[in-house]
Amino acid sequence: MTQQFIVDASFWQLFPQAQLAVLILDNINNQGESSPAIKQLLAEANLAAKKHLTAEQLSQNPAVAVWREAYQQFKTKKGVRSSIEALLKRIEQGKGVGSINPLVDIYNAASLTYGLPCGAEDIDTFVGNLKLHITQGGDEFFALGDEENSPTLAGELCYTDNVGAVCRCFNWRDGKRTMITATSRRAFVVLEYPNAGRRADLEAALADIARHAQAELGANVVRQAILTADNPAIDLN
Repeated sequence: MTQQFIVDASFWQLFPQAQLAVLILDNINNQGESSPAIKQLLAEANLAAKKHLTAEQLSQNPAVAVWREAYQQFKTKKGVRSSIEALLKRIEQGKGVGSINPLVDIYNAASLTYGLPCGAEDIDTFVGNLKLHITQGGDEFFALGDEENSPTLAGELCYTDNVGAVCRCFNWRDGKRTMITATSRRAFVVLEYPNAGRRADLEAALADIARHAQAELGANVVRQAILTADNPAIDLN
């Protein structure tokens, strides 16, 4: 049975010009710590990210401001911020973004380099189709480290499957049920932008992730695409 990632009409009503760059990977070897090459890639990306910090206030930098505006279009918990803002805040504070695991390091490097939010999920954990939509609320969600369910809010923008929320508020927070781990073999990778302004960067970032996943993790690229309102779905298998 074919599984799909479907971007629902409720999303396009809010963001009609949005673009989502999607990469489907198979045969990943994500075990062990990152190779010296991946660690070097991440270190270089930490330096490259400084080019996105041109304004005195973090929220005024274009890579952050566009997401501050986007997050006002749907329901969120107080203080919710895009993942790219969280990464760039670490750069601004001089902390840097450290190694987590090989695939996460690869996509974090792309996120930092291009100033675009990026995330990944383990496809083998999905139940039914993955959907990005405005939820009616009450979707089950356990964040990493949480022992209690923190259900979604009515009017929140979420990635969900048939069991519950996968990632909340665009790219704000992943659930531990679907997160990338050492044993993940198939991955759904997505970069987002809420308007049509940066297609070339989305394509370049996607190509970088694919290239490094192939070279360092032995991954197979199953398919990749830029999803738009005219092309709102992609097969996951």
